[in-house]
Amino acid sequence: MLSFRLPQSKAFATLDALARERILILDGAMGTQIQNLGLTEEDYTGAGLPCHIVSDHPQKGNNDLLILTQPRAIEEIHYRYAKAGADIVETNTFSSTTIAQADYAMESRVFDLNVEGARIVRRALDRATAEDGRPRFVAGAVGPTNRTASISPDVNDPGYRAVTFDDLRIAYGEQVRGLIAGGADLILIETIFDTLNAKAAIFACLEAFAEHGTQLPLMISGTITDASGRTLSGQTPTAFWYSVAHARPFTVGLNCALGAAAMRPHLAELSNVSSSRICAYPNAGLPNAFGQYDEGPEDTARQVAEFAREGLINVTGGCCGTTPDHIRAIAEAVRPFAPRKLK
Repeated sequence: MLSFRLPQSKAFATLDALARERILILDGAMGTQIQNLGLTEEDYTGAGLPCHIVSDHPQKGNNDLLILTQPRAIEEIHYRYAKAGADIVETNTFSSTTIAQADYAMESRVFDLNVEGARIVRRALDRATAEDGRPRFVAGAVGPTNRTASISPDVNDPGYRAVTFDDLRIAYGEQVRGLIAGGADLILIETIFDTLNAKAAIFACLEAFAEHGTQLPLMISGTITDASGRTLSGQTPTAFWYSVAHARPFTVGLNCALGAAAMRPHLAELSNVSSSRICAYPNAGLPNAFGQYDEGPEDTARQVAEFAREGLINVTGGCCGTTPDHIRAIAEAVRPFAPRKLK
């Protein structure tokens, strides 16, 4: 039976206390940091290492797999974000569901990816905390998958769906159980373009919490895909909030797709209606013609500071194109401002 009457995890009380004092900082982009490593196919499969992955499918680009084959490199990225000022650091598990890993024929490694993904972040955060004494938290990252439950992928058959709610619930359930087993302090359901997918993830979290006997904080983050101000499945920020409010999230917010300037009006709308804390982590501007992000740390930080100045946010960080330098600049820029007051 699903219930919100489970005892809350220790992280709940600590996060709640910190969030009352100041704006909390989330980490930045993982994908661009990995791209900067210049890894080869052999690096992705761990050729020559005890963790070598044997597959008939090319694995280059399967960034989550690096949790198993290049754990030290992934830990170092997490560590750099922690030292840059992040209070909350995400696991490298954005695509660690059987649905997303099917593209690489790596469905059988999903549970291990999530367990080890959480453990790697914990090691990185423990290193940073041993140096400066600051508490930090592991966010189990749950991405949207590469399928949508609300929209047909076939224009000639609008009633067709490539995935069902139960397909998603089962896939998310395996992921969340792995993240919990690895020691995640909270779960972040992010980059939501279809709220029905997110509702399946929420349901899976509640099932996993009930089995675990403890309720972890939930962070829920949607993405506005263009100037229409709606998610891909057609919801406004207000409609998005009312669709997920039943989960009583620790935070609700927006990430990806937009830079801070373009995100601001949609964030203000969400802040106007939400009774939960607000989290915003925009891209480093919009990508250029080569898919790269040109907005520097100071520019991003200045715009995010306006969110804080206007009392819109409780948690902030960066998404695509941001780096540890961006996170350091954002942390410094929002430091003078109080967190948004809860309704």
